[in-house]
Amino acid sequence: MDKRITRRRFIRIAAAAAGASLLPGTADTRAMPPELRQWRGVALGADASLQVFHPNPVQAERLITASLDEVRRLEGILSLYKPDSALVRLNRDGKLDAPPPELVELLAISMQFSHLTAGVFDVTVQPLWELYARHFYVPNADPAGPPEEAVAAVRALVGHDAVEIDSRAIRLTKPGAKVTLNGIAQGYATDRVADLLRAAGCEHTLVDMGEIRCIGDHPARRPWDVALRDPREGFRPLGIVPLSEMSLATSSGLGTPFEASGRFNHIFEPSSGSCASRYLSVSVKTARATTADALSTAFSLMPMSSAARVLAAGGGGEALFVAWGGQLTHVPAA
Repeated sequence: MDKRITRRRFIRIAAAAAGASLLPGTADTRAMPPELRQWRGVALGADASLQVFHPNPVQAERLITASLDEVRRLEGILSLYKPDSALVRLNRDGKLDAPPPELVELLAISMQFSHLTAGVFDVTVQPLWELYARHFYVPNADPAGPPEEAVAAVRALVGHDAVEIDSRAIRLTKPGAKVTLNGIAQGYATDRVADLLRAAGCEHTLVDMGEIRCIGDHPARRPWDVALRDPREGFRPLGIVPLSEMSLATSSGLGTPFEASGRFNHIFEPSSGSCASRYLSVSVKTARATTADALSTAFSLMPMSSAARVLAAGGGGEALFVAWGGQLTHVPAA
């Protein structure tokens, strides 16, 4: 969850006016209710924002501070790039005694998505990431990618069944196995912040901690409008998605490519070790951001025909597939 490796953001919140995407430096504050407090910055290595509607500006600022404190706390547990995080210690030692409950919970949720997607969503692909990163970070790297035998050797370390989860300890049963939560942690953090704000009485709020979740409608009594962006041209909209009491997450292999073409990227197919190339991007709209985050990652590797079934089994929602030609296809839950 470091800024160097996190997926680029292709969704931006339209808060100033319906249908108008809110981009850095372009907010029309005159069109916004004075009770709508905003924060913008970086969280979990991605552009982040909070829009909190509250009649008491002092309390709103306190809630924003509490939200950011929660994100920093979660980063200390889930980050791959903080040397003392719980996840880093698990990967280093292959075992973590007395793990934080949030890590236990998120790994258990991840295993559920692994089963739901027949193993396509898999948090143990970190060794593949490291292999591709080592290969392409060397000057004049072979553009064909790592040798096939190297991919096969690393692929043997991948498999969600190699993670044993218990409240007392987490174990990686394959020597050399490692876990990444980059395909689900931002959604999880978004849900944690949204739950915190809802518990504090917020009724019109939009949380963007790498993925998006809204509480209620926009205070102007309309949905929150979210613009999907072309990962090749960051400011060209592909469509507008209205949200009310829903979440949205987007994945694209072009978010973090290892080389210029994007053929080799951060979304790995666990069984083959290959990278996502089916779609330009995939967005998922569901009730919780954790679900949307995990499924947008998995659907990047799956045929559209599988999405309706998985969405239905996962609680409903909708997937939005963007083809390389820019065509947008909506797939609702079956």
